[in-house]
This record gives sequence, structure tokens and C-alpha cells, in this order.
Amino acid sequence: MAGIEIQAVARNVRMTARKVRLVGAAVKGKPLGVAMSMLRFMPQRASTPILKAVKSAAANAENNFDLDPNNLVVVRVIADEGRTLRRFRPKARGRAGSLHKRSSHITVVVSEKEA
Repeated sequence: MAGIEIQAVARNVRMTARKVRLVGAAVKGKPLGVAMSMLRFMPQRASTPILKAVKSAAANAENNFDLDPNNLVVVRVIADEGRTLRRFRPKARGRAGSLHKRSSHITVVVSEKEA
């Protein structure tokens, strides 16, 4: 089963993709246990949804493909832009300024370690 990649996707996470990519780059290439402990203690807000997606990918690997979670490595963390909610904030002299509340889709890909 070497070379098989298992993924998990978290959609419409209310966070910009740019901030999620910074945290995702930190755990890319790490073993699963190390990545999960890193994410648990990171101060960034984006670490929580990425941790949930990593746990989901590990569960997918264990339940669907009978792989041992101790032998898994985080191959990729992809953060794509989701939909943007457009809101307005009142400004001076009766004007309205636009606010963009961005979201992202997080994809975590795990695979077995090379022997």
C-alpha cells in the first residue's frame, strides 16, 4: 500500500487562506504525532481547524485503508479560498465601507512513511 494518499477536507472555515497556509507550511512533511503536538500548542487560531482535519485524515487512513496512524506523514496542507461574505460598515458622512469576511477550504493529505 505504499504511495497511497489519504485526504480530509474542512470546508468554509471562517479564516483567510493566507493565514491558514502559514500554519500548514509548518507541519508539512512531519510525522503525524509530531504534527498533532505542534498544532496543539501553536498560538495561531488556524491551528485548530488544521488539527481537526489532520485527525480526520488519520481516522480515514485507519478505518478505510487499515493503515497504522503511527506510520503516517503529513504530505500536504492545502488552503484554498472559500466564499467571501461581503458586509458593510458605516463610515463618516453617510457613506458605507465594505468588509470582506473571507473563508477557506483546508485539505490535509497524509501518506505512509517510506520504508
